[in-house]
Parts: sequence; structure tokens; C-alpha cells
Amino acid sequence: MVKPSLLHLICVALAVLSGYEVKADNPYRYYTWTVTYGTLSPLGVPQQVILINGQFPGPSLDVVTNDNIVLNLINKLDQPFLLTWNGIKQRKNSWQDGVLGTNCPIPPNSNYTYHFQPKDQIGSYTYFPSTLFHKAAGGYGAFNVYSRPRIPIPYPNPDGDFTLLVGDWYNTSHKILQQTLDSGRSLPFPHGVLINGQAHATFSGDQGKTYMFRISNVGLSTTLNFRIQGHTMKLVEVEGSHTIQNIYDTLDVHVGQSVTVLVTLNQAPKDYYIVASTRFTKQVLSATAVLHYTNSHTPLSGPLPPPPALQFHWSMQQARTYRWNLTSNAARPNPQGSFHYGKITPTKFIELANSATLINGKRRYAVNGVSYVNADTPLKLADYFNISGVFSLNSIESVPSGGAATIASSVIPASLHDFIEVVFQNNENTMQSWHLDGYDFWVAGYGSGQWAREKRGSYNLVDALTRHTAQVYPNSWTAILVSLDNQGMWNVRSAIWERQYLGQQFYLRVWNPVKNLANEYDIPSNALLCGKAAGH
Repeated sequence: MVKPSLLHLICVALAVLSGYEVKADNPYRYYTWTVTYGTLSPLGVPQQVILINGQFPGPSLDVVTNDNIVLNLINKLDQPFLLTWNGIKQRKNSWQDGVLGTNCPIPPNSNYTYHFQPKDQIGSYTYFPSTLFHKAAGGYGAFNVYSRPRIPIPYPNPDGDFTLLVGDWYNTSHKILQQTLDSGRSLPFPHGVLINGQAHATFSGDQGKTYMFRISNVGLSTTLNFRIQGHTMKLVEVEGSHTIQNIYDTLDVHVGQSVTVLVTLNQAPKDYYIVASTRFTKQVLSATAVLHYTNSHTPLSGPLPPPPALQFHWSMQQARTYRWNLTSNAARPNPQGSFHYGKITPTKFIELANSATLINGKRRYAVNGVSYVNADTPLKLADYFNISGVFSLNSIESVPSGGAATIASSVIPASLHDFIEVVFQNNENTMQSWHLDGYDFWVAGYGSGQWAREKRGSYNLVDALTRHTAQVYPNSWTAILVSLDNQGMWNVRSAIWERQYLGQQFYLRVWNPVKNLANEYDIPSNALLCGKAAGH
């Protein structure tokens, strides 16, 4: 038998060799998840869905800041598969990001073990499939990162904690939806909205107590409005940022986004409607749930609480009220506002214009005129092994350039420790939602029309919150600021899945020429190798 002291030394040595930071107070959590198909009827129509350990939605990952997660994912589907961890920064570790630009997909009847930490993060996040059109079949779930007990949170501990995964849903098979897109056609309008995989659900609480509701839009395409009959919501956290605790009757949650609110059950004891309904759509789809007081003897009654009467301008105004709580702790015991982002001069400017286009007679979506296609070799592996011909750092301009749309595995280069300004310019009549892997970013400003340099005067350079997914309203712009302190190859994508699938994405290569484990971990020993990297 190995003595405990020697075993401890061996474990520490192995961890150091693998490039992972190990601390005695960062426990390990081990999971084995098996991905299968199953038949369920979320909207009353039997259909094939993706299950994880037999569950739809998948199991919740409930962890504490800096826990080490070791998750063995077994793929029992008939197609390659990956999960990505939406909003988890993967510090120095884009190897674990779970997208096709960084990882080879897990083949059928095979497995891959993810090793990562939600390093210095707290909040409400999600995970979902990044491969093919699997997200339309499920495979998503909650990823809740709790604060360490010794680090105070800026509100009393709630009396309960509910996760609500809300999103639009199709009765159509994900394979048929993918075939629709591959044929050059857009998806039809969704068939309904689900809350935790159901059209109806119940959440029970005691009168007088306060409950946390973690609300994430896990849908494919549609902004959702969330409200609770007779109750207000106190916003306390948005994608890892503690917020100024404003009170709302109704909240717009855009595709890929998460918000956390506190709700006090301070009304008469009865049952109340919880509603998630589509926004900015001619046909309004809704899912309802029940907020049930445990001492209630009165069933649901009255009309559903109405959505906002106003549209895009109202929603943009609401978004501007989301502010960072500068006096609270984050995952570490220091005020969130100690980093004065508004006083830093950006070293790089990027303007990204989305567009709908036709290439070879088929519908595609582009960024700055380039429609992204996945290479057979993940870009991260090509970069690591110095494999030529997979991607070019000149494949996409950092500002819109006009001209006919092209196809490429597009990458924008940047340097480690750059501080960049990014403007998302939306010249289309549709809502956009943009996500950046590996980071959160300050949402400095929203505006209508065309962005221009003088618009910087409207930026919030004091208490803009950080988040990982930002909405861009029709014929409008959104400006973000990002501190590039996380080396790697990071996906920048539309959170609207048809657009992502048909090319509205690219990769941001955050690079330092000096190889240093202090900047980036080495390739995992269990990394899957494919394409031109297969022989390495």
C-alpha cells in the first residue's frame, strides 16, 4: 500500500506536470454522463430527444467556485458529439471548451473526459451541445456555481433555489431541421416554449419566504419575456456579475443569456402564473408554470400577466438599467469595481457586422462578409501542432469591408493582455445575440442606427456589468470592452443557432509567442486527435 504522504506527493506532482493548478481547498467532483436518444413528448407530440443519464433536460451541475470538475462524457448517439460550457471561462484552458474549433468531437460509442475549473466564477450558467444541430434535441442543462461560504454575497441567503431553463422548441427532429438548413432554407417558426423541458411546471414555496430563480434562455432563436403574476423580481446577478438590485415586473432574456432574481412570496396564499413568452414575434408563444404557495387552497385564476406593451426601444432601455454592484464581492473577496475598466485605453478596435447572404444559391450568414465553416482539424490543434492550411490569420477583416460574401475558417488575431473594444453592428431587421467563449466582457453601450466614434460619449464607463452574451437590437449596435487575459482559441458566435450553424461565427486567437504554463496549460494527455492532427 502507498503511504498517504507519498500518495499526496504523487498527486501533486502529476497535477503540476499536467499544468493544472491544485490547492487543498479546491475539491474534485467526478461525474460520468452518458448521452443517448430517447422518446419524449415535450409539447404533446412524441419525438426523439437527447438525454443525459436518462434526463431531459440534463443533470444540473451544482458546484462551488474553483471546484475541479472531472466529467467523463460517453457518447451513445449515432453522431459525433460535444458539450460546451456556456459562460465558463476555461481559464488558460481552451482545450476544454467543447466547440469544434478547439476539440475533436467524441465519436459514437466513445468517450472523452473533461477536466476544468470554474475559476474565480460564481453565478448561473448552462451547458449544451455544440455539434451539428443537437441543441434542437436537448442535451442542455444548468451549471450553477455557488460562492464559497466564507465569501459574503450581497443579499440574504434565499430560502430556496429554483432553476428555470426556458426556450423555444420544435416538434421536428433535429436531423430534419439540420437538413432544412443544409438545403439552403431557413427554419420555420418554433412550435412552442418549454420551461425545464415541459410546457407546464410547478414551483412551491412558503408564504413570506424569499426564493432565488435562475432563469436561462436555452432556446434556438427567440427572445423570451419572463414574469410572475402578482410578484416583483429583484435582479441580483447576471452571468456572474452581482448587480444593482433593481426591482422588475418583467424581464427580457435573450437567447443564450442568464439572469438571477429574488422573489418574495408576499401575496395572499394561492397559486400564481409564471409565464415565459416570445418577444418581437407576430405570433406569441407562451409556456406557463405555477408558483404554488404551500398553504394555498386557491387554484390559478385571472388572465396571464401581460408582456410589455412596447418593443425594441423599451427592451433597450431596460438593458441599460442593468448595472454592476461595485461594492459587493465577486468569487474572490475584493470589490467588483476595483478594476477600473473605463479608464483603460483600448489597444485594438474590432467592428463586426452580421449579414444574411446567399452563397452558391443557399442561405448563409456572415460576419464582415465571411461565413464560417468548420475545418476537419480543430483550429486549436492546428495552431498547437503548427499544421498549415487549416486557417489563416488574414481570413477576415476586423472591420466590415463590403464585397461578396466568402466562406472560410475565419480567425481574428489578438495579443494576450490586449484591451479591446468590439462593436457589434446589426444592419438587419432581426434581433441578434452574440456570445464570446473564454471571457466575460463589459457591455459599455447600446444604440440605434449606425455606430460612429462619437457614440463613445454614450458609453457607461463606470458600472457597466460584465456578461458573456450580449443582445443587439435590429438596425442597432452594441459595444463591449474585453480584457484579453485568457490565452487560447476562443469562439465568437451568434447564440441564435441557425445563424451559428450557417456561418455567423469566427474564432479569436489570443496569443503570446512565449510558451509558458503560467499563460496557458499544455494539451491534455487525453486530447482527441482528428483531421491533420491525427498523426501527432
